[in-house]
Amino acid sequence: MAGKIKTVVVLVQENRSFDHMLGWMKSLNPEIDGVTGAEFNRATAGDPSSPAIHFGDGSGYVDPDPGHSFQAIYEQVYGDAYTWGTTSPATKPGVPSPPMSGFAQEAEKERAGMSSTVMNGFRPEKVPVYRELVREFAVCDRWFASVPTSTQPNRMFVHSATSHGLVSNDGKQLRAGLPQRTIFDALHDAGHSFGVYYQFPPSVLFYRNMRQLKYVGNFHPYDTAFKRDCKAGKLPNYVVIEQRYFDLKLLPGNDDHPSHDVAHGQRLVKDVYEALRSSPQWHETLLVITYDEHGGFFDHVPTPVAGVPSPDGIVSAAPVSFAFDRLGVRVPTLLVSPWIEPGTVVHDPASCGGAPEPTSQFEHSSIPATVKRIFGLKEFLTRRDAWAGTFDTAAAPL
Repeated sequence: MAGKIKTVVVLVQENRSFDHMLGWMKSLNPEIDGVTGAEFNRATAGDPSSPAIHFGDGSGYVDPDPGHSFQAIYEQVYGDAYTWGTTSPATKPGVPSPPMSGFAQEAEKERAGMSSTVMNGFRPEKVPVYRELVREFAVCDRWFASVPTSTQPNRMFVHSATSHGLVSNDGKQLRAGLPQRTIFDALHDAGHSFGVYYQFPPSVLFYRNMRQLKYVGNFHPYDTAFKRDCKAGKLPNYVVIEQRYFDLKLLPGNDDHPSHDVAHGQRLVKDVYEALRSSPQWHETLLVITYDEHGGFFDHVPTPVAGVPSPDGIVSAAPVSFAFDRLGVRVPTLLVSPWIEPGTVVHDPASCGGAPEPTSQFEHSSIPATVKRIFGLKEFLTRRDAWAGTFDTAAAPL
């Protein structure tokens, strides 16, 4: 596939776990590491006498928003509370792998009754666009958030393989702009093109470099420019779709962030897919659909904690001290291209020849790592994308 792709399109949705959005797709394809209904959390994590709350298929409109701060996620995956001001270890003594046992417990701390929200997922017919994409293209069932924390640090990893020490949605740091080199810079310096098609002010502007005057022509209004450029066959080499992150009466949020209706997100994904599918560039295009982080929703696959390298040696500042040496919770990821065999399930990088190291995983840094391989870029951005699994070989061409 890698030698055939000239355009990579990236759409990052918001705050949903794999089990929550795609777990029940296992009923369509048993090879998917999804759910059966046997999965559960105890109401009190670690207490075998506590009631079991099983994972269900009753998700619909989700409101309010579950907890997904660094501290909340620590409790969700380990089952006990994070101690403020202490260094968060990559592994806990005597706990070789996170038990994923605290989702229900932490949710009830957020709001009474919220455990039902986080312990449910969508039936395939409730997310029909994803159902068809899973059938016709590839689902990656071991793709993890880059950081066990909230939205913006994870979005930073998508295009730069680091959050430069950011471990929360810190408005002051984001407004100032993060200083790291990005995949946009690498592509530009190598003579390749990129474009950001935005519906609301794009989050890529949180990278300081993206505010440079030389990049002003790389930003395009999605509603007027995306379908036009698809139809004309003028999409650049690297395309980023920035959706509507805020819910307005006439312009509802379509990023899937609770409490936004996922029906709007499904329409956006279909809109992007149909525009690409009808483009003369379709046969040289790869669309990557993923989610920034899991949003507090249950997932049964343990988050990787072994051999995860810090991108740049930066440790986050107190009160949350984190060395960026473990990943976040598994998130939904779909790979869409005419070169992908229908019904493909991509597991870990080692299973498809895309693992540069024995501990390599698919995570958001896999995007710049794969873009580097597809376009022959000279250097990695950080230690993390040098380690991350690549998916250019994940789906064999027909």
